[in-house]
Amino acid sequence: MSEQDLVNDPYQAIRPYRDDEVGEVLTGLIYNDEFVRAITHYQFPRLSEWMGWVLRPIVRIALAARIGDVSDVHDFQKLVADYMAKMISRTTTRMTCSGIEQFDDEEAYLFVSNHRDIAMDPAFVNWVRYQYGMSTVRIAIGDNLLRKPYVSDLMRLNKSFIVNRSARGREMMTALTQLSSYIDHSIQNGHSIWIAQREGRAKDGNDRTDPALLKMFYMSQRKQRSFSEAVERLNIVPVSISYEYDPCDASKARELAAKATSGAYEKQEFEDIDSIVKGITGNKGHVHVAFGSPIRGQFDTPEDLALEIDRQIYLNYHLHPSNLAAAGEEVSAEDQAQFDSHLAQVEEGPEREIMKQMYANPVFNRRRMEGNL
Repeated sequence: MSEQDLVNDPYQAIRPYRDDEVGEVLTGLIYNDEFVRAITHYQFPRLSEWMGWVLRPIVRIALAARIGDVSDVHDFQKLVADYMAKMISRTTTRMTCSGIEQFDDEEAYLFVSNHRDIAMDPAFVNWVRYQYGMSTVRIAIGDNLLRKPYVSDLMRLNKSFIVNRSARGREMMTALTQLSSYIDHSIQNGHSIWIAQREGRAKDGNDRTDPALLKMFYMSQRKQRSFSEAVERLNIVPVSISYEYDPCDASKARELAAKATSGAYEKQEFEDIDSIVKGITGNKGHVHVAFGSPIRGQFDTPEDLALEIDRQIYLNYHLHPSNLAAAGEEVSAEDQAQFDSHLAQVEEGPEREIMKQMYANPVFNRRRMEGNL
């Protein structure tokens, strides 16, 4: 990228694609053999092993027909919405939200969310906004999930921007300052943003905001205004996303048990991609998205702000029967039996205890915040 390109478009390397870039990116995807092979395998997992050479050209033609009328980001997101509707009907018992009525679509917000599922957390936030006729948000996604160029293209078509987690040393400071500047630029130009409250999912069910994330928000503003003024300017809203059942809970429990017993866990090469697929296609039960209130007031440090974000996330978290049963609170016999049956998917011992604790922790955090623990 030339210096002039950087001046004209300083966020080109990390920002979502613009409307005038959509056509070229989609054409590239249709002719990307690796992408077509992945779609073929996803659609025909058994047949693709021995008939892939026959299926791939058919899949390529079908893809070209499906995206032929897509000319901008809005068209692409309408396509995504069709798939979301089918996914929600197949994998959830119901989808609800609270707190959304307080937002003005003419205003931009920085939604800082708890993080349970790699793809579905921001997807559900976008879905409920879409259902209410609101603009969708720009989504922060780590470059560790974008090792395949076609995955990066798909995510950036869907209004995702890249968080450079692989940078080191001085490069990291440059990348974080650019990210901080891009987030502020988006908010000031009327584009809401979703970002997880910390790097990585809360696999143990304990939602904790990382103050380092909040320091990053301030990096590009520290010469112009105080930390508290920057908080006000960014219009931060905590978001609690709760799943009655987490499709990845057993694999999370296995990972945490391995770390507890041996001190380490070796992640497989495509484990994150497998988690994304499992999160999309697995049973979730009732899913609830709770929007907190825009944060106002004096915050002198990132640690103070993290406490307020956590407070809202805990108090707004929708406690499902699965959470209450795990915490030993009273639920119906039917709900208790359903949760016990779900726990029985993993062997008795450390993994099962960890999985139970995973569902119980939101209850304990809520009760503690209410002053009952």
